[in-house]
Amino acid sequence: MASSRGDAAPRPGGGERPVDVLCIGNALVDHLAFAGEEVLETVGLARGGMTLVDIPTTERIAAVVGEGRQVPGGMVTNSAVGVASLGGTPAYIGAVAEDEPGERFAADLEAAGVRAVLERFPVDPSDPDAATGRCFVVVTPDGERTMATALGVGGRLDRNGIDPAVIASARLVFLEGYVLDLPDAEAIVDKVVAESSRAGTWIALGLADSMLVERHHSLLLELVTRHVGVVFANEAEIGALTGERSVEAALAALARPGLVAVATCGRDGAVVAHDGSVVAVPAHHVEQVVDRTGAGDLFAGGFCFGLTHGTGVERAAQLGSLAAAEVIAHLGARPETSLAARARAAGLL
Repeated sequence: MASSRGDAAPRPGGGERPVDVLCIGNALVDHLAFAGEEVLETVGLARGGMTLVDIPTTERIAAVVGEGRQVPGGMVTNSAVGVASLGGTPAYIGAVAEDEPGERFAADLEAAGVRAVLERFPVDPSDPDAATGRCFVVVTPDGERTMATALGVGGRLDRNGIDPAVIASARLVFLEGYVLDLPDAEAIVDKVVAESSRAGTWIALGLADSMLVERHHSLLLELVTRHVGVVFANEAEIGALTGERSVEAALAALARPGLVAVATCGRDGAVVAHDGSVVAVPAHHVEQVVDRTGAGDLFAGGFCFGLTHGTGVERAAQLGSLAAAEVIAHLGARPETSLAARARAAGLL
């Protein structure tokens, strides 16, 4: 892998580029539904976690909880939509099948202002998993979300789906940690790092899940210590990566010139460390938490928008906090009101 650059201040990308943030991740159609705690036991899901299943299993879950509300999902898909809602120009790379959900996924992203650069796979009637990926998100009354994810062909994204020209067109690439679970993960990561280095494009990495950090600890640590410009983690994820018990100690363990390390802490807001400075940003006020799905995704989207628009890390974190607050106030991981309008009203734009 080639090492990425580390500026004294975060300055993603150079010159004028048509794409602010290029997001790379698992393309999924989210099926969102409210349900009681007893439903989780019925369908065999661990509360608050993410369980990988196959397409037939999602059909059995649908029989219990219903199809629910369907929207394009996936970690960095949500981030890309957040960037667009703030007035940015995002793009997205992922894989879908040549089926109706895949067409809907692409159309909905484009309608939201996200350029969709999709690797497409044919449907195979003999293979039930040769379909566009889906994620059943069960939201319990306390707002906690529990996920059952069938990657489908989203898990077949490979190095051929990573277009160097699209990377070169972006100021920042945001790579979803779940990509490391894909069969072609090593080649995808190598290509993203090499092409980003060649183009002078910054890389941001979302750690995604503490169990994923444990599965891919050495590779993630290499990426964070040598190759990326920005890393996003929650308290559990940054602890799993560093072995430290406190956020402050974990951020100190990751410190290196140029790295922007962001730890989100739920209702306690977020902490951002960069070149020896540590900034704590409070969570944006929410009247009622309805669904926590996508809070971290939207925070990352707001933060990446801020960095690519020269706001500095503190203002970027404030934009992230505002975006996260909007999305947890309703069902689903997509903004239902203009984040740009909210940010202007709050004096952040």
